Amino acid sequence: MKLSCVIPAHNEEECIRQTVEEIIAGLRDANIVFEIILVDDNSTDSTPQITEDLERSYPEIVVVHRAPPAGFGRAIREGLDRVTGDVVTTVMGDMSDDPKDIVRYFRAIEKGSDCVFGSRFIGGSVVKDYPPLKLFINRLANTFVRALFLRKENDITNAFKMYRREVIESCKPFLALYFNITVEIPLKAINRGFSITQIPIHWYGRKSGVSKLKIRQMGKKYLFTVLYLWLERLLLTDEIRGTRKQRKRIL
Repeated sequence: MKLSCVIPAHNEEECIRQTVEEIIAGLRDANIVFEIILVDDNSTDSTPQITEDLERSYPEIVVVHRAPPAGFGRAIREGLDRVTGDVVTTVMGDMSDDPKDIVRYFRAIEKGSDCVFGSRFIGGSVVKDYPPLKLFINRLANTFVRALFLRKENDITNAFKMYRREVIESCKPFLALYFNITVEIPLKAINRGFSITQIPIHWYGRKSGVSKLKIRQMGKKYLFTVLYLWLERLLLTDEIRGTRKQRKRIL
């Protein structure tokens, strides 16, 4: 199986090179066939030049320079449209995700899982330098999602996940333009009944650069996305029930 890593980057000149090179080293050591779709999302610093230099240095890298307007969801969507692998993962460009966890995700996929969700909040996970306010909001939001969808996974909002490519294709089209895509993809996968494995991961707060997630601006977008997917879940459930009733009548 071939792995496609989609890495969006907006003004990440201080950490994108190290992020990408550590991922490449980890995947090569694990003997995983891979590609990296590196999406420069309208950066105004030296990120575009760094990504182009990385592309020249590593044959596994494909760089995409996005036209305006910028948006994390837009960058992820464009990256997903370019993948050629059998398995797809989305990884942050700020060194917050551990390359070793990418390998662990991939091994879980090899064992048969359709999706692998990492959790920073179960036994065996490691979290460092998480801003207290963001941590509080994260726990509140994930508790709300778990209750609404009746799920055990407790870190749905985390962008770092892995999917078989057929999961991604079955969940398209994606509507989210911003960070709310981090809940749109996994909740669509849940609604469609794909198998999910949750494993503990390591997460490190960024040491350089500025976070692009603005909680106050994104709150309504997250809520809208969660609620429309909850409605989709109800409609899909009713559709399945209706199909079962029709089959019983035929029998």
